[in-house]
Amino acid sequence: MEYNTTRNHLIMKEYGRNIQKMIEYVLTIEDMDHRQQNAMSLIELMGTLNPHLRNVEDFRHKLWDHLFLISDFKLDVESPYPIPTRETLRARPERLPYPKKYPRNRHFGKNLEMVIDKAINEENPEKKEGFTQCVGNYMKLAYSNWHKESVHDDAIKAELNTITDGKLEFQPGYTPPPSAAAIANAPNFNTSAEFLPRTSNSGGGSNKRKSFQQNKFKSNSGKSNNKHSNNKYNKNRNK
Repeated sequence: MEYNTTRNHLIMKEYGRNIQKMIEYVLTIEDMDHRQQNAMSLIELMGTLNPHLRNVEDFRHKLWDHLFLISDFKLDVESPYPIPTRETLRARPERLPYPKKYPRNRHFGKNLEMVIDKAINEENPEKKEGFTQCVGNYMKLAYSNWHKESVHDDAIKAELNTITDGKLEFQPGYTPPPSAAAIANAPNFNTSAEFLPRTSNSGGGSNKRKSFQQNKFKSNSGKSNNKHSNNKYNKNRNK
């Protein structure tokens, strides 16, 4: 009986021991064409045993790389893809240049500092005021997220003044004035006397209301008199 402890090292466990034995057999074939045909058959078999690789982009390239890896890069066959080597497999990737940002106020983050610097360097007063209001509102939002409570506008105003050395001033409830283009495109309402609505001083509405109440009183009184006369007629008739 043969145990795994006496066998050679299994390079890729997902393909199993039999695939590794087949690749070792292909290494012993001397005929180039026969070795190439067996290598192609092994690629098809490896793809059948691992159907999840079919969803991977360019999965056949991956299978060929695994074939050379299992053969310890000793297999001499033609590949439709670049043949990997031991050096390329063990090569370490280049170190990524991570950005080093050390914000002055970490509780607000680096992005807020970039917006503050842009607001300070802005020459247009309207845009500068808009940047300032956005910075103040974001500071209020960040404070409420961290402390789970509301903050007074004076505290935000004082902190922004301290951060920017008095270059930006937060104005709570500030509404920017309308631009010249918005004023020019605003609709022109005619305010002449003929288009104004009538007021209650004209007396037309009050007279109509009085005449309506008088007519209603007359109709109700007539109904009551007719009812009284009918009752009197019925009594005389019974006598």
